[in-house]
Amino acid sequence: MKSAIDSLLRWVIIAIFTVLVACVTWQVLSRYVLGTPSTLTDEIARFLFMWLALIGGAYTFGARRHLAIDLLTSTLSGRRKLASEAAILLVVASFAAVVMIWGGYSLVSRTLASGQVTPALRISMGWIYGAIPFAGAVILYYCALFFAEVARGRMPVVESDSDLPIE
Repeated sequence: MKSAIDSLLRWVIIAIFTVLVACVTWQVLSRYVLGTPSTLTDEIARFLFMWLALIGGAYTFGARRHLAIDLLTSTLSGRRKLASEAAILLVVASFAAVVMIWGGYSLVSRTLASGQVTPALRISMGWIYGAIPFAGAVILYYCALFFAEVARGRMPVVESDSDLPIE
């Protein structure tokens, strides 16, 4: 199941990045070559970048390749290391559940109810903010998987570059 979600997230990230590059390229061409900047691609790029950052962060967390300060945990071993990992996962899961999912859902709901729309595209800002609870749910899923590994007495595996498929 994890590999299917990883693959899906990879493809979503690739698609978002591809559209983002196309939007920014068109924005530069329309501004400096045509002399009339495109307001649509500017807004699309801004919102896609937000989705890319949040989904990319969740994917990176799932691959255990996120930035971490492991000065303390690298000196631990055995049960102490597992306990440290469990505590870290509980903090991350709490943040994902409370701030990203609950707070993000609240933000999305309020924004959808208010009818706030984007200036150029005229789409609801609630859809834009939907990246927050979505990424929080993905992070919470990965936390559950990693916590299950810790409960079995094993440290979650860090994916190396050779573990990542070339698609």
